[in-house]
Amino acid sequence: MLSRDDFLAVVRAAPLVAIDLVVAEPGGRILLGRRRNRPAQGSWFVPGGRIRKDEGLDDAFRRVAADELGLDLRRREARMLGVYEHFYPDNFTGAPDIGTHYVVLAYAVRVAGMGLATPSDQHSEYRWMPPAQILGCDDVHENTRAYFR
Repeated sequence: MLSRDDFLAVVRAAPLVAIDLVVAEPGGRILLGRRRNRPAQGSWFVPGGRIRKDEGLDDAFRRVAADELGLDLRRREARMLGVYEHFYPDNFTGAPDIGTHYVVLAYAVRVAGMGLATPSDQHSEYRWMPPAQILGCDDVHENTRAYFR
């Protein structure tokens, strides 16, 4: 595990690779969480997380689903939406003049009968929204809205 200062040096120098989960319930609504942390703090965003060093994609997908949703999901059960780039003017520490760049592998997953997850350390609350509402809602982050265009 990197120290806070070492991780900030990585954020300053290189893109991070992450998985985002576009989770849909049978009615087509999408699960969003309100971000507690930078970047994108305070906005609604799909669940997701960074891929760790030496972690394979299948393992990362399963860990992110467990950490963010409390679900045991497999990547083979998901549909890849594409590869996206997310650029943020800030970073996890709020240090000045250091933006964050993510390369994101976005996956769509369907879940049946899932209640709203207990908020994690990443999200203060969760809600379900239909895609049309996501596109028209100003407090849904632009990077999440991009998944529905």
